[in-house]
Amino acid sequence: MARRWQPEEHINHEAWAIPYGDLMTLLLAFFVVMYAISSVNSGKYRVLSDALSAEFRGTPRAPQPIPIGELRHDVSEQMPITEVNRMFTAGMPAHLRMPLPQARGSVRDGQPTAGSIDPRDAANAALIEAEAARQKELAGVEADVSGVLANLIRSNLVSVRKQGDSVQVQISADILFASGAAEPAAAALPVLQRLADSLKPWPNAVRVEGHTDDVPIRSGLFHSNWELSAARAGSVVRLFTERGIDPQRLAVVGYGQYRPLQDNASAAGRNANRRVVVIILGRGRSGGYASP
Repeated sequence: MARRWQPEEHINHEAWAIPYGDLMTLLLAFFVVMYAISSVNSGKYRVLSDALSAEFRGTPRAPQPIPIGELRHDVSEQMPITEVNRMFTAGMPAHLRMPLPQARGSVRDGQPTAGSIDPRDAANAALIEAEAARQKELAGVEADVSGVLANLIRSNLVSVRKQGDSVQVQISADILFASGAAEPAAAALPVLQRLADSLKPWPNAVRVEGHTDDVPIRSGLFHSNWELSAARAGSVVRLFTERGIDPQRLAVVGYGQYRPLQDNASAAGRNANRRVVVIILGRGRSGGYASP
């Protein structure tokens, strides 16, 4: 019986082109997706940058256009963060989209959210308000003291000035004390009493400083100008308490000859250096140091 003839199978030598084409298509699609993700739209990036800076109270780092006409408000007021999120994530694959978080004090859908005042801004505002109240109070103290000592101020025996966080009343020791003495002279008592009465209504802390010239003390009561200056300041404080000022408001400091205003080489300089300074401190200060 004759053998049946089998036709020879044709081998397709171009079969590799099909998977190769599929691979190229997948690679093209992959690079298109990667490019779509990695490319930055400058407009969207600037909107996002400004929105985040505004939400977290920062200074926008993106270049700002020069406004023409009516000034625009903060970007967080122009556009809710949900709209910024929609613009930025447009065109991204769904699994890569992430909503931007709502920051504390942000504007959501055009309406301010709860807690829209930054605590840091509130604290700064409170500090500014307290400082303004303190300066106003010190101005009132300066006006009262200047009023009761106006005659001595005109005679250049007393100076009253507001300096920083205090009001300083400088009185020449020559009108308060005899040479080498720590007790106020009889003629000086009305001056100190009027000063005490003007300070009594105010709650501020008061520091009394005593100063001398560099001439060595010859009195047997005091060993040095340290003791003399402190004793003079102490006698003024004692008089203040007798006029009704709370002793807890008062402090005594004796500097002796070591904080001169002028050169002790001349009589005029030594006269200027012999003085008592009454310093009325701003509220919140005690004895020259911040109160706890």
